Amino acid sequence: MDIDFPQGPRQSATRSSNGCWTCRLRRKKCDEKQPVCDTCATLLITCHNAPDKPEWMDGGPRQEEMAERIKREVKEKAHFRLRRWERHIPNDSASSDSRSDGRNPGPEQPDISSQRGADCTLLPDDARGSLGFGRSDTVLLMFYLENVLPFLFPFYRPSPLEGGKSWILEMMLSSAVVRQATLSQSSYFFSVARRTLSCEAIWDTMLAQIKETFEVLRQSLEVINVSNITEHLHGAVRILASIMQLQRFEIAVLSLDNWRAHLNAALALLEQLLYSSENAEEAGVRVLFDSLVDRLGPPTWILPSGCVQFPSAEQAAFRFSAALLIFDDIIASTVLQERPKLYEYHGSLLGAADGEPPVNLEAVVGCHNCVLRLVGEVAMLDAWKQQCRRAGSLNMMELVDLATPIKDALDKHLSLLASRPGANPNADEDILDVFRQDYWQQSRYPASQTTLVTRVWAHAALLYLSVVVSGWQPANTEVRENVGRIVELLSHEISPPAMLRTMAWPFCVAGCLAEPARESEFRGMVDALQPPSVFRTVRKALDIMEDVWRNRGAVDSMSRDLAACFRSQGDLVLLV
Repeated sequence: MDIDFPQGPRQSATRSSNGCWTCRLRRKKCDEKQPVCDTCATLLITCHNAPDKPEWMDGGPRQEEMAERIKREVKEKAHFRLRRWERHIPNDSASSDSRSDGRNPGPEQPDISSQRGADCTLLPDDARGSLGFGRSDTVLLMFYLENVLPFLFPFYRPSPLEGGKSWILEMMLSSAVVRQATLSQSSYFFSVARRTLSCEAIWDTMLAQIKETFEVLRQSLEVINVSNITEHLHGAVRILASIMQLQRFEIAVLSLDNWRAHLNAALALLEQLLYSSENAEEAGVRVLFDSLVDRLGPPTWILPSGCVQFPSAEQAAFRFSAALLIFDDIIASTVLQERPKLYEYHGSLLGAADGEPPVNLEAVVGCHNCVLRLVGEVAMLDAWKQQCRRAGSLNMMELVDLATPIKDALDKHLSLLASRPGANPNADEDILDVFRQDYWQQSRYPASQTTLVTRVWAHAALLYLSVVVSGWQPANTEVRENVGRIVELLSHEISPPAMLRTMAWPFCVAGCLAEPARESEFRGMVDALQPPSVFRTVRKALDIMEDVWRNRGAVDSMSRDLAACFRSQGDLVLLV
């Protein structure tokens, strides 16, 4: 569902009638910011923002010439958009050999220095050499596949009969970028599991691996920057997957400071990938997405007869990374009070007007596409409200009118979800259940709980919408009911308790609006998650709640909002 926001950040899904002349010429949306709109600023192109119609906007040859000039400028500035992100990556060129201090980084650590400067995934297939690595790396890579990946993404269960997660193993074996990003994460969680994280040498080893990862990423980006991305589509997809991994790892373990740099880099890379085909400016987003997936193929045939096939590693990686990126972008918009950067893509990539949507958020983060799209709509409404408030033109009746269809859609989805049982495993996987360990342990599949998880998100979206429209009212009957239902679902219906880490954002929204009598319930849910070192985002959510609880009554109910809560401790928190 798309809401039309008059005189706000979004005029149309495809063109702007009141924005800058650059966006009008490109038939793109424009937020109408002065002196440079966000769209042009993101692309690093000239924002023609004069109040009067320029002479070249004549509907004739001069307009066509300017359109071609702007197209060239978009393409020419592509590498600069990526390099903006590189400035945020720690430049440890002086420590490119991170072991120069004499510490032993651990048994059989791989020396990838000879691979830097050109990730093997960026070379022609026949130029890829063998990537030798030691037994310790083999252990860590398997530990990641068997333990870390299911923990980080419990809903991600692609059918084994369609290749399953084999694309991840393939990328780890053939790509220095992906392998280093994976080893960094696996080393940390392996140390947690062995209770050796407090050992200084272990921690130093992990930090050294992270520096290695940044260095490999930087050098791989440079290969793309000095050439045309169409020459390195597969390598660019692997870099995109690595950036998303690094973002998740840093948020979960190390720092909350770099997520915007990582997100912006991934957004820029996704844009380059989508618009890498010929005549891209004239094509729709769905066509661009499908075209890119086709060029990342062909699918791999697994039987000589060619009767069974599954996606190539790059096709699977791109779909997975795109889902994470759209999700992160939506959550980031609630923190920044800006429209989601990929908002114009939501209808094409998350909608299902002509069958299955090309991006399935439920399969990756556990929440149905429709509800997360509505969270994005609320973020749009919040951004529109803030823009009108700054301009002194906020009309509360208009705000309510815009919010009503969002609320009606959320209520409708909740009614449907409440009457729907948990999803059953796919029919073609039933025979495989007997091979799985959890079948014998009689545990519930996380994938079967996506209906419950989506209900949590929908109730949180209603709370978010309530704050945007009516201000901060924890004692409001509907607010109390939505908080109560979230607590009930998290405490008694969703299992195991560790699933809470996948719902840090709705958990935090509910907690911030909880009344004093419920504080102990939220604290109890967090205290039950052990060890604390692998549940950092949930604990950060509790820190935010505690700050809100301490300051009850200190802030006017109409001026407090959720974005202020997310920023209450002096940093921008992305609860993913």
